[in-house]
Amino acid sequence: MKLERSSGVILHPTSLAGAGGVGCLGGPARRFIDRLQSAQQRWWQVLPLNPPGHGGSPYSATSAFAGSPILLDPKPLVRRGWLAQEDSSKFEAQCEKIPSRRYNIDEVGKIKGDLLERAAHNWQAEGGGDDEGFRAFCDEHDGLWLDDYALFAALKKVHDQAEWQKWPAPLVRRDPEALQGARRRLADSIRVEKFLQWQFFEQWTDLREYAAERGVRLLGDLPIFVAMDSADAWARRDLFELDAAGEAMAVAGVPPDYFSETGQRWGNPLYDWEAIAAEDYRWWVARVAHVMKTVDLVRVDHFRGFEAYWRIPAEEETAVNGEWVDGPKDAIFDAIRRQLGKVPFVAEDLGTITDEVYELRDRHGLPGMRVLQFAFDGDPEHPFLPHNYPEHTVAYTGTHDNDTTRGWYDGLSEEEKHRVRTYLAHPDEGIVWRMIEELWQSKAATVIVPFQDLFELGSEHRMNTPGVAEDNWQWRMTEEELSDEETFQRLGQLTEATGRRQGEA
Repeated sequence: MKLERSSGVILHPTSLAGAGGVGCLGGPARRFIDRLQSAQQRWWQVLPLNPPGHGGSPYSATSAFAGSPILLDPKPLVRRGWLAQEDSSKFEAQCEKIPSRRYNIDEVGKIKGDLLERAAHNWQAEGGGDDEGFRAFCDEHDGLWLDDYALFAALKKVHDQAEWQKWPAPLVRRDPEALQGARRRLADSIRVEKFLQWQFFEQWTDLREYAAERGVRLLGDLPIFVAMDSADAWARRDLFELDAAGEAMAVAGVPPDYFSETGQRWGNPLYDWEAIAAEDYRWWVARVAHVMKTVDLVRVDHFRGFEAYWRIPAEEETAVNGEWVDGPKDAIFDAIRRQLGKVPFVAEDLGTITDEVYELRDRHGLPGMRVLQFAFDGDPEHPFLPHNYPEHTVAYTGTHDNDTTRGWYDGLSEEEKHRVRTYLAHPDEGIVWRMIEELWQSKAATVIVPFQDLFELGSEHRMNTPGVAEDNWQWRMTEEELSDEETFQRLGQLTEATGRRQGEA
């Protein structure tokens, strides 16, 4: 695929401002899109939209297909009569005690979950199961993922959110009689889960159309791995390296490197690529087709894992004693192209990357990524320095996994700061915006900045710290930032001056 010269902003929808304790797909999302339009931005990079698992991370989701109900906007549910206005007002009042800058997903999830269940029960009481839109949604998704996910979510609730390996053995094994009995007992809860998914994708489709009408496209995310405690691992264990009890034989991670002496043990189950290939990659193709119904461009997370991945025996407590194992390489991308045609991917090719990974990326014509924060080691030929960017790339000041650029810069040694100041020919004051300008002036076809960098926010505003399990994915913008016309006007002027405005090739 060929990228057009353009620019955009990274922001997970949970980070939007608003009265509901967490960002949602309603008015705050539309106001943010309006801001992007006013600043001539082509892209909103939204990150994964799946239900977050441990630690609130959408990269460790309970489903690779489902949407996150916590993002639902209650207002359409009020308009359709499934919630009373006083229900919505009470919900917002309950959320007022939650800090506006950082939210607690467990606290918000409980309050909002109760509200959404009330809406679902009211819908059911009105005979909602006969709704043509609901039936059409279920007909489209049941056989692929919705049936399994809804049952999984209902079972998680009755087992106090315990991991599925700790459920009764017949359910762990997915004995047909046990599953049939669970579906009978939990029919109402299953219907609630399907209702929430129906509403999520209905609201997301409306929001995507709103963005498209304003020239804003959506850049989504395809995490390579799924969580161990997910509907995918439970329902399709034949596609993973799991034993008869559902326990992992090996898990995912990355080896020791400059950043960590023991590497990173992520703990995701590994794929049985032979089993996946034997069914012509149908599960993966379906996953790609599903995400492409929600966004316009997809970032393929941990792209290097398709060439080779770090396999860590499950009994190992760190990532040290792993080994590189061949991934599916070209075969999976050939299968995707054969079954779906050309899919607009961006390869997340960061970290320790081999020539074989770059060759795989280039054989399939995928743009890679560059991160400006990684560039200043003193080597003028460093590939992440803007003067070395190829055109066919997506470049960032930093990503959701980096410190904010202000926080990163403040943490540098004086020698490292000198390198940055020298390259940019700029003093400390305003250095973040100078980096944004350098990125926008580069040859990179697409350039993207985290929302926090637009306001030069420090480390306390970081979204995620890889390898750290707690206190991530909680950050939110403020109403004042969303309403800051001067900052978005500045971004728009820079975008216009560097030929990246909407509509320009």
